[in-house]
Amino acid sequence: MPNSQNTVSPEQLAANRANAAKSTGPRSPEGKTRSAQNARKHGFTASSYAVVGLEDLNEVANLKDDLMAFYQPLNSQELFAVERIALAQQALLRAACLEAGLFTACLNEVLDLRDRPMVTINPDLAGDIEVTRAQNGNFLLGEGFRRSVGKSNAWSVLLRYQAQTERHYRRAVEEFDRLKALRQETPNEPILDAQPEQTEPAAAPDETNPIPPEGPQSAEPQSGGCGQLPPVESDRRPRFAHPDAPGTGAPDVLEPRSPLPQAKPAGRGRS
Repeated sequence: MPNSQNTVSPEQLAANRANAAKSTGPRSPEGKTRSAQNARKHGFTASSYAVVGLEDLNEVANLKDDLMAFYQPLNSQELFAVERIALAQQALLRAACLEAGLFTACLNEVLDLRDRPMVTINPDLAGDIEVTRAQNGNFLLGEGFRRSVGKSNAWSVLLRYQAQTERHYRRAVEEFDRLKALRQETPNEPILDAQPEQTEPAAAPDETNPIPPEGPQSAEPQSGGCGQLPPVESDRRPRFAHPDAPGTGAPDVLEPRSPLPQAKPAGRGRS
């Protein structure tokens, strides 16, 4: 048997729904940021994405904080897109560090154990030009790069990694822009029912006369058919109606009658 104390009346249910429809959600940026975590089921730990012993454990967290201040996500999906952007930015920085490390390895190829160059610039190439220390360093880096490329395909792999990282970054930004364009449909935003456009109501037919009246008809006969008779006047009485008949007006003027022949007087008797 259902508990009558927990039963909600239809009037109370309708009032609750009306009040819920008036809710606009949080209005301040801080409130919107907190409400964006309501539907979140996973956590973002910055230290899980850092290279141990090489990268700062809070590097991704710092990138995320900067992105949160810039993009200001309003729901969990936008927040996840911001986290993707932070990871893509960290990958871009990691690719730059990897490139610097490969160049350092190239330079190490042409140095001996005492950090002295194993090869030097040909004196004939330098001639009378004063060769600075920076030019010697460029020469050693180029020579080490040539030797490194001949030994492995590390540089080709690095180029593919950089291209893939840039694609991930662009896709993450595009995903956030797509979600931002759908903010009117997200659950954390107030949902407003679309109001139908106001149109002029169609004229209701007359209840007493549902058949619309026809337009005035021309009294002229149509070409190629029989002529149309003129309308008969309803207040016209017969030509020779009795003057005392009801509904008749003044008597019409009757046509004059011919005089009756007079009778001849009878003849007198002879005397």
